[in-house]
Amino acid sequence: MQQYFVPEENWQAESVTISGDDVHHINRVVRLKAEDEIICSHPAGHAARCIIASIESDAVHATVIEWLDNSVELPVDVTIAQGLPKGDKLDLIIQKGTELGAKAFIPVQAKRSVVKWDDKKRHKKKERFEKIAKEASEQSHRNLIPQIKTIMSLSELIDESNQYDVKIFAYEEEAKTTNYQSFSTILQGMKEGQKLLVLIGPEGGISEDEAAQLKESEFSPVRLGPRILRTETAALYMLASVSYHFEELRWNECQQ
Repeated sequence: MQQYFVPEENWQAESVTISGDDVHHINRVVRLKAEDEIICSHPAGHAARCIIASIESDAVHATVIEWLDNSVELPVDVTIAQGLPKGDKLDLIIQKGTELGAKAFIPVQAKRSVVKWDDKKRHKKKERFEKIAKEASEQSHRNLIPQIKTIMSLSELIDESNQYDVKIFAYEEEAKTTNYQSFSTILQGMKEGQKLLVLIGPEGGISEDEAAQLKESEFSPVRLGPRILRTETAALYMLASVSYHFEELRWNECQQ
């Protein structure tokens, strides 16, 4: 069943109006018709099973059949702060990170980031990332669309980090020590409902100066297994680990 995220102003008590690009998707891509069923998601995180009442050139009108009470969101809020990578790697990170349950993404201009964004590019990139996150949320039947925050410097990210319960950064030097701190150890100390901020460096990783700044600001360095991961792999590794720890592992424990 197709899912669409609908702005709050388009909701009425028992009906909803879909507008914008989603009308074209319904009309021309999946070719739905009146009486077909869809899922409409409210910005507050609620979703409803709806039946299409009518389709116009610029709007689709649907009637609410029932409100759904299932949630597929991660039990902890995970924000991925990603050091700007080269090419279109951030597109992939946002798309797959959304499917894996990230709550938000923050592009970070790290010391070893090769790419630089001017103001015009920042605006265009943010629009593109928001579209990717929306489409990935619909595909994976998320309850919410992850927030794409404005690009930040490391110092701005550190200021932003005060609102999080747990703050970590993937650090390859941690993987080389015998007395390392694993990501698993961090997750075991977390509780459902807490907010986790994860910083991933760009292709060149986190510099020693940046690592020192982060440690002073109560970020914990962690290793992600014994292997060195690509920057576009690290965020997905972390999100998959969170899902396994808080969803699959704990679900299995409850069944025993």
